Amino acid sequence: MLPLAGRPLIEHSLANALSAGVDEIVIVVGHLAEQIINAIGNSYDGVPVKYVIQWEQRGLVHAVECARETIDGADFMLFLADEVFVEPRHPEMIAMFEAEELAVLCGTIVVSDRSQISKTYSIITGPDDVIHRLIEKPANPKNDIMGTGNCVFSNRMFEYIATTPINQKRGEKELPDLIQCAIDDGQAVKQFSVGRLYVNVNTPDEIERAEQAVLQG
Repeated sequence: MLPLAGRPLIEHSLANALSAGVDEIVIVVGHLAEQIINAIGNSYDGVPVKYVIQWEQRGLVHAVECARETIDGADFMLFLADEVFVEPRHPEMIAMFEAEELAVLCGTIVVSDRSQISKTYSIITGPDDVIHRLIEKPANPKNDIMGTGNCVFSNRMFEYIATTPINQKRGEKELPDLIQCAIDDGQAVKQFSVGRLYVNVNTPDEIERAEQAVLQG
């Protein structure tokens, strides 16, 4: 709910969801849930909004699992409320996911500073943007491709949550490990350049950097 360029940070993700053409928005809430629900309400710019409460803070994969019943068999796109994109390409991303009938399409950004990749995950790709390996918070990324939380999923991804290993450092299941389970099972997983610039907001400095990026375009 922190303000960024004139509106709460979460609304930047909601706007991107609308541009992707979603039929419904599901927001997983926990900390300050009532504040978020009161601010957003039951619809956002005409699109219905539903809420799922994550009673235990057990990470991103658990949050996705909590939403399974509400998503109700549909394919879905994941947005994280602390992510900001400049010149996002979500409609094109959805079009590629549907045309190629993928299990997962991971939104990525090319960065000039590889240290930024250690905040999210890196990927190892082959021809035609096929992903072979995802590495959570790598100490020494091998390329300039930074993974983001913006991914499009086939609903069958829920089948891999049970077999996703728990990260020993963080004590929770991580998104890259979930996707890796699908890759290891032979599912089609690719990457897509989702925008020109990306900021994963975790600190006051990143709030300022994200706001400058959005305002400057």
